[in-house]
Amino acid sequence: MNGLGLAQIVSYCRERQQIQANARQWQVLHHIEDCRTQKMGTGSYQCNGCGHRWFWHHSCRDRHCPQCQRQASDAWVDRQKSQRVPAPYFHIVFTLPHALNEWVGRHSRSIYGALFHAAWSALNGLADRKYHGQAGMTAVLHTWGQNLSRHIHLHCLVPAGVLSGKNWNPIHKGYFLPVKLLSNRFRGTMVSELRQAYGQGALSTIEKATLDGTLSHLMSHPWVVYCKSALEYRETLVSYLARYTYRVGLSNHRLESWKDNQVTLSYFDNKAKKASRLSLEPAELIRRFLLHVLPKGFMRIRHYGYLSNAVKKRSLANIKRQSGEPTKKVEKVETDTALTGCRCPSCGESKVVYLGDNNHDTQLRLNSS
Repeated sequence: MNGLGLAQIVSYCRERQQIQANARQWQVLHHIEDCRTQKMGTGSYQCNGCGHRWFWHHSCRDRHCPQCQRQASDAWVDRQKSQRVPAPYFHIVFTLPHALNEWVGRHSRSIYGALFHAAWSALNGLADRKYHGQAGMTAVLHTWGQNLSRHIHLHCLVPAGVLSGKNWNPIHKGYFLPVKLLSNRFRGTMVSELRQAYGQGALSTIEKATLDGTLSHLMSHPWVVYCKSALEYRETLVSYLARYTYRVGLSNHRLESWKDNQVTLSYFDNKAKKASRLSLEPAELIRRFLLHVLPKGFMRIRHYGYLSNAVKKRSLANIKRQSGEPTKKVEKVETDTALTGCRCPSCGESKVVYLGDNNHDTQLRLNSS
């Protein structure tokens, strides 16, 4: 089947009543199914290059939608180009043990929030003790493994330096913090966060004996924290950040075929270190996809320390001044050349003008053409 997309599989399973989902998950599925269709409305566009005009159905802009994230990624890259720290970056990954997966299914908002807090608390606490300053961190939540199973982890990008008051202290090492020490601190902090959440009634479906037994067991085993060597400061860094920032659990390009009630998707087998394929029934594919629907309004991208939104502008200006890098003014993109996420079907130009929504009569002409 050519042009296979997740929306087709959602429609197929919905029509056959093969989907079990809560209200939030149904909302996401409806967005995916309606994306780039007449249900979302239709806009009129004009190319700045050749003047060609055409109609295009609106996107749903849902962060779970595989059709919408490329535009969001490109826009994020544009915003971040002037916000990079002039230093190498470390890529640190904090992973939750799979023993907590069942709890996540019932209390995702509380546990995801605790994960962010524990990762930052562990990293910044050790950075302050070792380097005597505040760290900076951009953290992105991922909830999936390559086969769409639940695998909860934070991708964190950490500049190689700390701020001590107003003084920038770069770190000239191949690692940010000892991984074992960071892992142990993260484990203890996360367990404390979960106990606190339980005490506040945020884990109400979990029995006290189950909570104590599970957390005691987890404290006796090592947790996984991965740290990749520093990424050099260069133009490709922003693209690297975007790769982790706006990735969704399942993109349409991974769907290879749909035959004999089996959907085949590609994935990278981390154990075998090679590309592989997985075949699932449509209903099972949707079930796994729904494991990764985030709570409404939950922030999956967060900035901490001197990269937090409240102080980022001031901190970056200070760091760049001490690093000898001139601060460049951010050029505003004019509204009549704003990127709309589409290209001109005539000449391929990416800067096109959105002329507005079509009225009912225009829609009828579009449908009959």
